Amino acid sequence: MYQLDEKIYFYVLGIIPFLVVLFIGYRIWQKQAQKRFADAETLNKLSPNKSTFKSILKLVLILLSISCLAIALVNPKIGTKMETVKREGVDIVFAIDVSKSMIAEDIAPNRIEKAKRVVSEIINNLASDRIGIIAYAGQAHPQLPITTDYSAAKMFLQSMNTDMMSSQGTAINEAIQLATTYFDDQDQTNRVLFLVSDGEDHSNATNDAVEEASAAGIKIYTIGVGTAKGGPMPIRLNGVIDSYKKDKNGEVVITKLNEPMLRTIAREGDGQYINGANTNEVVSQVTDILSQMDKTEFESKQFADFKDQFQWFVAAALLLLFLDIFLLERKTVWIQKLNLFNEKKYDQ
Repeated sequence: MYQLDEKIYFYVLGIIPFLVVLFIGYRIWQKQAQKRFADAETLNKLSPNKSTFKSILKLVLILLSISCLAIALVNPKIGTKMETVKREGVDIVFAIDVSKSMIAEDIAPNRIEKAKRVVSEIINNLASDRIGIIAYAGQAHPQLPITTDYSAAKMFLQSMNTDMMSSQGTAINEAIQLATTYFDDQDQTNRVLFLVSDGEDHSNATNDAVEEASAAGIKIYTIGVGTAKGGPMPIRLNGVIDSYKKDKNGEVVITKLNEPMLRTIAREGDGQYINGANTNEVVSQVTDILSQMDKTEFESKQFADFKDQFQWFVAAALLLLFLDIFLLERKTVWIQKLNLFNEKKYDQ
């Protein structure tokens, strides 16, 4: 296992293609200048020991040294041992609605981005709970299994969008059914499912799914994203709103937050409905809810004692620069004597 402390320094590698282009431009200019001075045969007589390969080799050494210095600045670390850590927490699954209705902009910047921000802020306030992520529209698909890796969770979260599902609609029942398979610890006393949605359910099997989840000991909390007034669903072209989604009669479709549906799911799921308009209030309510739950102890393995490895790359860079200093651009005598390429020798 490894870590990279300062990934921003990878941008230093951007100087490499610039130097390559600069070198090629210099060689082209040099060739043209030499042609104006003398022909190739005369130049070879004037400087018979000039090596073209050595100049390229010197450039390669410099580029490699820059690469090593860039990696050293990033400061890679390697985990030297694995240790088992005991934690106490709750198993939490976030089921996030990614149906097309979530692109409505009745809540800034739009529903899907608001949902992602709410979940991200909740994760930031967790301590030792395990989390999983599900995305659903017409069908539900797992995004991240139960884990304590919050960084991975936020990475998967940010990649979610309304175009990731080929099957459209809002099948909350499938999200709930899939969530029941996430909780693999039979001894976990508290299992929590947060449904983040605008509540536009297009399935008739939601009530049955909620009952099955409750029977399995899963508490369902719903977070409503959107407004009761609602808004149209924009269709963008090159990032600019081109039109709005219309029904078969040519009327603009207005999608609204279905709070009654979400309240019903939360009540039957032994949970609570939370309006997602204010992110800070949502995080505060979720924190209070989780703090009142019994925690279950579980074990997780993680790498410890990460050791810096930058010194190896600094040493490699210095060695390459040292070689570059002592690498002359004239031909090596013993290689020249071998005459591997049957080069023509000119009389002095």
